[in-house]
Amino acid sequence: MWVLSVACQHKLLLVLSGRVHNPASVLRVGSQVASSYHVSATLLCPEDSSINPVGKRRRRVLNTSGVQHKPLGSDGWRDRERVVQGKAWKNEIPVLQEPNQRRGEDSRVSSELRKLCLEDFPAERERPARQRSTPDSKGENCEIVFGIAPCLLALTQGRRKARKLFVKDGEASHRASVLKVCEEAHRRGVQVHRVSKKDLDKISSGRVHQGVCLQASPLGYLTENRDSAPKRKDGTTPLWLVLEGIQDPMNLGAILRSAYFLGVDRVASSLRYTCPLSPVVSKASSGVMEVIGVYGYENLEDMLKLKVTQGWQVVGTVGAEAEASQIPVTKCSDFQMTKPTLLLLGGEGEGLSQGLLSLCQTLLTVPAGRELFPGIESLNVSVAAGILLHSLLFSRRSTR
Repeated sequence: MWVLSVACQHKLLLVLSGRVHNPASVLRVGSQVASSYHVSATLLCPEDSSINPVGKRRRRVLNTSGVQHKPLGSDGWRDRERVVQGKAWKNEIPVLQEPNQRRGEDSRVSSELRKLCLEDFPAERERPARQRSTPDSKGENCEIVFGIAPCLLALTQGRRKARKLFVKDGEASHRASVLKVCEEAHRRGVQVHRVSKKDLDKISSGRVHQGVCLQASPLGYLTENRDSAPKRKDGTTPLWLVLEGIQDPMNLGAILRSAYFLGVDRVASSLRYTCPLSPVVSKASSGVMEVIGVYGYENLEDMLKLKVTQGWQVVGTVGAEAEASQIPVTKCSDFQMTKPTLLLLGGEGEGLSQGLLSLCQTLLTVPAGRELFPGIESLNVSVAAGILLHSLLFSRRSTR
């Protein structure tokens, strides 16, 4: 409540009624009203100081303008006018002390008020450093699998040793597909860490991670001691896909996806001049690499010769404009697969090597549907693999 003396009330009424035209008097009364907001009756008008003779208490009280008052004599109002005109409306609200403020001015704001102000501005307080969860750099060799399907299948198949699952924090983490990955990780005792998109981009090296990354042990090519063909449960003719020198991980991933979808029994690959089974391959295969086993061979020629002695046929592939050779070239749509078959695919640039071509009984090609311009006479190796595999496996079903 504002407490004003009789004299001050009288002057205020004169100001409001327009009878007083002295600007200094108006400013003086206005300053008293403003300074009376947080003070008691000890800060009454100086003319009425006799009402409260305790002058010491008035000297110790701080008004909202930051000016310390003293008992004023007959000339007190004139001295106060100069102070009020400069500071009355400038410093109505106390502010935090600037770093370069003089130490003597610190007494204008009480310690309790400074404490409350600091609590309202957390930037003034010391903040603890945020601890970010990052992949382990120690221990066994690990790599980052990225993408929803690769991470989910890597967890469910159990071929990798999973260590940490990183999930992008935010609304994307509530998608059903992401929650499924998190539930699978929790079921298998894998730590789940929610990180920012920036951290997840850094973990995945800027690749398309779809909001999840998994730190796990790497996958390699499989090997076997006995090179015997497993028998199919349905009694149909088996088909193996043999790859030589596929260097693009995107192509390898797309080939694995088509081979798994169409029903290839095994994928074999040369270990030389071939890209490894990396997380990029897994993402390009939509996680198929985590399911299908890819067997690696140091010498494909020895494996092919052994399969020929077991009654398998070796079928190579060439482009539509392949040079004439002693090996017959057949359109893939005209070929009938009647016995266990090894379908050979060469690398993106040179195709099959001469050593593997010499072991082929026949060569397949995908015929073009129009006259082709020079330089674009062939298909991408992953696209050609899908067409050839579909053609062969369809012929196998038709002869069942």
